[in-house]
Amino acid sequence: MARRDAGTSRVQVYLNDPKVLAGLNREAKSGRMPLSQAAGRAIARGLQKRPQADPDDRLLTLEQALRGHMKSTARDMQIVQELLIEVAHAFFLRLPDALVDQDPTVQAAVDRRIEHLLDATAARIVAGRKDRPGEVAPEVRSFDPAG
Repeated sequence: MARRDAGTSRVQVYLNDPKVLAGLNREAKSGRMPLSQAAGRAIARGLQKRPQADPDDRLLTLEQALRGHMKSTARDMQIVQELLIEVAHAFFLRLPDALVDQDPTVQAAVDRRIEHLLDATAARIVAGRKDRPGEVAPEVRSFDPAG
């Protein structure tokens, strides 16, 4: 009778998914091992409660960094939105409505000032800098005859 290793078992598996087969072939090639051994390693990784990633797995590192960045960006955007709502609330609370608000000339002037503000903000973003606290760009007046 032939003696068998206690740690080795023979299992026959049929793979129907071409993606799984291609992945196993890639793993076998990269590890320079037979396909059956690559399949055994893949099964062992799948059965682990917490699979250990390759320490040089750049994709996993990138994913974790992106996840952290997304969380902090979402938090920052929530803070910005809350601040914007507070500013709008304070602004409208102190600004009385007037008949002149419906004047098309006044509305055009306000639109022009908003566009100027957006253009200046975009220029700062593209330049990759923020204005220094002491520097204030001169404001273009809406009703300036030269403008």
